[in-house]
Amino acid sequence: MPEASSHDANRPAPGELWRVQRLINTLDLEDRRDDLHAPAALGPWLAEHGLAQAGESFEADDLERVHAFRAALRALLLSHNGEPVDAAAVSVLDGAAREAAMVVGFAPDGTPRLAAAGGGVAGVLARLLAIIARSEADGTWARLKTCPADDCGWAFYDFSRNHSRTWCSMSVCGNRAKARTYRLRQPKPSA
Repeated sequence: MPEASSHDANRPAPGELWRVQRLINTLDLEDRRDDLHAPAALGPWLAEHGLAQAGESFEADDLERVHAFRAALRALLLSHNGEPVDAAAVSVLDGAAREAAMVVGFAPDGTPRLAAAGGGVAGVLARLLAIIARSEADGTWARLKTCPADDCGWAFYDFSRNHSRTWCSMSVCGNRAKARTYRLRQPKPSA
């Protein structure tokens, strides 16, 4: 994970959107570490983050679906950072949405809520999609971004006033990009 800066890359997104952020960040591209490396790791992680029941088990194909969903989210969130929308990512997420059984329910205070109607990995993805739908409705979805650095891709929430934050950490990824750009602009030594 990138080193934290004054804009802490680990600061959780508001509401339940932090669950989506944490899912994306289970894969650390820089350190090549995946918290969801095996089906046995998936259930406990999902339960710990309120996305599945404690003790629920998942198979290898469930893990593959979560991995594909996570990768599609990471790719899509680059569009929140000014990149073109990744059509393949949209297709994966749309496919997950078509398979997700959701219902409108009511919270104890009478507020209507979109909720997962089933269990298993389809229920997990439905819960995540419901969080995304709520965050789109409350205006927070566009502020969840992924770092555009090829070796990073860390999901972070843009808490800046003008929604202009690009890097998960300006002191790490931002400085690397600036240094790369500077080197490319320098004249080549003549032979």
